[in-house]
Amino acid sequence: MTTAREAARLIDISAVQTHNTLKDIRSLVEIAKQYRFINVHTLPCWTSALSEMLKDEPDIFVGAPVGFPSGGHTAKVKMLEAEQLLLDGVQEMDIVMNVGKFKNREYAYVLDELKSIVRLAEKKALTKVIIELNCLDDRELKDVCSLVMDSGAAFLKTGTGWVKGNANVERIANIKAFVKDRIKVKAAGGIRTPQEFDALLALGVDRFGINAQSAVAIVRYYEELGARTI
Repeated sequence: MTTAREAARLIDISAVQTHNTLKDIRSLVEIAKQYRFINVHTLPCWTSALSEMLKDEPDIFVGAPVGFPSGGHTAKVKMLEAEQLLLDGVQEMDIVMNVGKFKNREYAYVLDELKSIVRLAEKKALTKVIIELNCLDDRELKDVCSLVMDSGAAFLKTGTGWVKGNANVERIANIKAFVKDRIKVKAAGGIRTPQEFDALLALGVDRFGINAQSAVAIVRYYEELGARTI
């Protein structure tokens, strides 16, 4: 049975909305410390502040996105953003793939961009590529999975959370069936309940991006479940 602690160590929590302030980030860090969530994710302008807040918490990692939320920045801008994030202390970098270029079948462009950022971050920060699953159809899944695996990133991440959609359990099952153990998978976007978390965990999902309120509710569910079984 999954414990509350084990669940928390699989969950990234974030404050990446337009209106989030330093106060919001401080509150998020306190939640992460209380429940021991593995990662706190903020928009790039807060990375240096977040790094300072977590400097005495070696098991809670500093996260930030590249090209967020659309992925449509030029490759040069994405590289500059990644360079700055590394200077600011990022430890986990979630890179939004250029979905428009991918859907336009400009696969070489997308792959070259991702490889450049992944190489830049090598041995400095863990990299995850966001494919924005809710913008892709089922015919595109194998191609996008192959492309992300070829990029050298540590994780394929399913979404930013900015595009509407549900937890995508069935579609993530298809992704896991294709990639097997060749790349780790982070499920993000629309995950709200312990039942969805359990279903994705059973598929072999390695990490989760869940809003703080739902993440706390999921961890508390496991706490209560553990207490009932003692």
